Amino acid sequence: MLEAGAELELRDLNTERLSEAELDALIGRQDYRKFLNSRNELYRERKMGENPPPRAEALRLMSREPNLIRRPVVIAGSRIVLGYDEEALRGIAGGSKPGKKRAR
Repeated sequence: MLEAGAELELRDLNTERLSEAELDALIGRQDYRKFLNSRNELYRERKMGENPPPRAEALRLMSREPNLIRRPVVIAGSRIVLGYDEEALRGIAGGSKPGKKRAR
């Protein structure tokens, strides 16, 4: 994204965790399950793929265990890209309106 000229605002979720309220606002009306990192140990231990937690519990868990959040989370205006999706990231970097893009 930097090579494409995107200006990024970075946030290390391990040291500056997202609160439940921030996660709720970030996820909005989207399916919260897309934000869960299926590679995370807690995800696998609790078999969240087959039995996902209710939204409120998922938000609480993600706020306490930032590695449960699928990353990177890249926000450009109202567009969000989760995980390393090269094509989608390229689209945000090159196809969005000028301005600051945030990567979390």
